[in-house]
Amino acid sequence: MNIIYLIDFNCPYSYIGLKRLQKVIESLKLDVEWEMKPFELETEAGKRPTISTTEKYSEKFELSPEDASAKIAEIEEIAHEDGLEINFKDMLLTSSKDALRLTKYSQNMHPEITLKLVEEIFYSNMVKNENIADINVLTEIAISCGLEEDDAKKILENNYYNIECYLDKEEALLHGITATPCFILNHKGQRLIIPGTFTSEEFETALKDMISGEMENKTFV
Repeated sequence: MNIIYLIDFNCPYSYIGLKRLQKVIESLKLDVEWEMKPFELETEAGKRPTISTTEKYSEKFELSPEDASAKIAEIEEIAHEDGLEINFKDMLLTSSKDALRLTKYSQNMHPEITLKLVEEIFYSNMVKNENIADINVLTEIAISCGLEEDDAKKILENNYYNIECYLDKEEALLHGITATPCFILNHKGQRLIIPGTFTSEEFETALKDMISGEMENKTFV
């Protein structure tokens, strides 16, 4: 089975959805080939935080600060119920562009470690609340996942993979994908597109249906 996952490191649902799907795949003992595709959400965010997560949610969804805080607390509770550590309320809202470029490079050149790299960047951002727009932070993560320091710095200090990331997002938009996460499951000619985060039970049902051949083929076209 091949799974394409479109994510952004500033999206808590990308983190939650990916971890749920991974757990279900592990429990079903499936052999999966993962392919990460970037979808940058906060294109105006800079390398240093200028707005809190609460302020951003309040602005983006036209909520009062109190309602925004309640929404963030609800997201954290969803993650905690899944046994997933997260501290979204204290996350530094910075650009995910460099992190996405790094993972796109890894996907192209070192696909075997890309999922681990994605997980570690999510953990850095959503749990440790580090600045993932900081090249030094990303370089340390890259090294810990098995990338060469010189290679990571070369990507991060230049504009490599900007175009590839842009094209991946444009392709997604062309096919009606406007948010993250989105999971595209391919198995023996069947295709299922899952926009958003399924529950673990829903993921399990979808995977079992695909394996048994009972899933109706659903494609972009």
